[in-house]
Amino acid sequence: MKPSIPHSLQTVVILLVAVGLVALALGGYFNPVTNWFTRITVGAQTWISGRYLAVVDFLTVPRDVASLRQKNADLEADVARLQTQVIELQQQVTETNILSALVDFARANPEYTYRAASVIGRDPSPFLRYVIINVGSNEGVLPGMPVVTDKGLVGRVDAVIGEAARLQLVTDAASAVNVRLQASNTEAILVGSITGDLSLDMIPQDASIQVGDVVLTSGLGGNYPANLLVGQIVSVRKLQSELFQQAIIQPNVDFNRLQFVLVITNFKPVDIAPLIGTPGP
Repeated sequence: MKPSIPHSLQTVVILLVAVGLVALALGGYFNPVTNWFTRITVGAQTWISGRYLAVVDFLTVPRDVASLRQKNADLEADVARLQTQVIELQQQVTETNILSALVDFARANPEYTYRAASVIGRDPSPFLRYVIINVGSNEGVLPGMPVVTDKGLVGRVDAVIGEAARLQLVTDAASAVNVRLQASNTEAILVGSITGDLSLDMIPQDASIQVGDVVLTSGLGGNYPANLLVGQIVSVRKLQSELFQQAIIQPNVDFNRLQFVLVITNFKPVDIAPLIGTPGP
């Protein structure tokens, strides 16, 4: 039998070894080993962490990209919807302002009876200046009735059906309106053109006219009531070799943006053509 070592001696030996190891550690004798072990441990942890993150990214990035794409699509849809709402609100505000201006015009000119109408179509021909409105004979609209906006003269009703009417604009080449210049009280003829420009013809040579003069309907001829605003003179052409002056007019009405108009329903045009040139008794 091997002789047994007393437990007390084992304890003493262990304590001496432990104290020796602590002394060696405090003395720095284990630093190379500790540093080597630390480098190996940190390197292993770094490698494992890098591989783990790479695997996580590989598994999660496709899902994240798909989620971001969906969120981006949702945001774009929201932006498009909001832009549409903004446009609709702006359109509503514009229409409200136009209708309010028409109401103010009607109140300021109570001598006439009006029928409000919306423009629902335009003549496709580049040589004709017509628009279609959504009121017709069912609402008492008749051919020849003048049409205005709060800005001034638009034209007159040319043809009607039950639910709609066609308007001949003053810019039409076949249109001719008797007008007068407010400043000099000079009479002239307002004519349209194929291009849609407005001009004044038959201005006497001795008439004093200038740029900026306001043009109103004269009421002569029986087709339009007097004193409807037309526009202003923007240029004058005067040649001594000609019998009459001419002028170019800037209309107050923007004919390219007509949306709403007022038909003057209590004005009855008079055809005086049979009386012109008829010899007296």
